[in-house]
Amino acid sequence: MFSNIELCHLIPHSEKMCLLDTVKQWNSDSIVCITQTHQKNDNPLRNNGSLPVSALIEYGAQAMAVHGALIAKYLTEQMQEGYLAALKNVNFYQNFDINNIASPLIVKATRKFASQGNMIYEFSVASEDTDLISGRATIVAVFNN
Repeated sequence: MFSNIELCHLIPHSEKMCLLDTVKQWNSDSIVCITQTHQKNDNPLRNNGSLPVSALIEYGAQAMAVHGALIAKYLTEQMQEGYLAALKNVNFYQNFDINNIASPLIVKATRKFASQGNMIYEFSVASEDTDLISGRATIVAVFNN
């Protein structure tokens, strides 16, 4: 639906830090993204050659950012720049590095609350039928004067 290059224009991340490959589907409430960037040796979240499962929080955050940008662009909801302000109920279902997972990652984010640019999302990342991480994130809008 949307390529990595198109997604990089929607969020403030670029080049290798833009971690999502494509948007599989989205609507006003949720988004599903697919990526294989966890397999790349030059992934900027790698540390000593390893990509920890905790790095998937950034994958979820980028799905939320893309979702907000798509809503603003196509559904004419006014969106402000937002920042990840809090994480809650983060569950790590696997306790290992994820760079050896051969299948694509499925990154989902569902908007549960939105008011004046502030949002609460539930997110998850899985590989095929294996849950890797899930949680809840609060995004706080920043209004530029």
